[in-house]
Amino acid sequence: MAHPTARRGTRERHEALLRLLREGTTQVEELAAALAVSPSTVRRDLGRLTEGGRVTRTYGGAVVPEAFPERPVGESALVRLHAKAAIAEAALALVPESGAVFVDAGTTCAALARQLLDADVHAGGSVVVTRGLETAQLLAGAPDIDVVMLGGSVRPLSHGLVGPLTDLALDRLSFSVAFLGADAVDPERGVGEPTLEETAVKERVAARAHRVVVLADATKLVVDDAPAWTRLPRGWTLVTDAEAPEDLAERCAAAGVTFVRAG
Repeated sequence: MAHPTARRGTRERHEALLRLLREGTTQVEELAAALAVSPSTVRRDLGRLTEGGRVTRTYGGAVVPEAFPERPVGESALVRLHAKAAIAEAALALVPESGAVFVDAGTTCAALARQLLDADVHAGGSVVVTRGLETAQLLAGAPDIDVVMLGGSVRPLSHGLVGPLTDLALDRLSFSVAFLGADAVDPERGVGEPTLEETAVKERVAARAHRVVVLADATKLVVDDAPAWTRLPRGWTLVTDAEAPEDLAERCAAAGVTFVRAG
């Protein structure tokens, strides 16, 4: 029988491990170094936490599954920064040389907006349409980008615009490519969101786009469920980071989704 002190030490290590995962340290070797233990100890701990449903194993590490309710955009902006930057860098290669581009609300899409600011080719030197306050603010000062902000009601947590005015504007627009954010992603079900209003906007955007690209870090791929789901047209693209689940490429292929692993 394990000594109480040993059990307490294991519990404390598990909590420290979960804290590191939430902060974005997800690789076994990095976790072992941070905790001053062996990689085999980390793998054993991750196995126990996986059995308890507290983490999900990924390629070379693990992530803590996201859960609803929706996270405020200011809080989301502080987590998974390296993963979001890697996703945005990979997404930049998918920006066409001409035509209008839609960039969604959310912090991963805002990371793409930063890439557009720094790139030599600014979204084909033409038009970026957005419903995100942060995305519009980032791009507003770019001399080579014409920023179009959709109208509508501002969602208090995501700072994304929704509602009849958003729909009215989208009915008059079309996009060469639409970059969508997500609170949850499933290759078969599409994109999960906290409200039907959010899914309605994304469906309308997808219907107006020649290509749909979803930008989502690995934590969005292990959410058990979401209140509402957006069905996307077959052939959409998912760009995620290196910590995505090991079986994701196979699941995407089966669903007809193009899979891009950044980093």
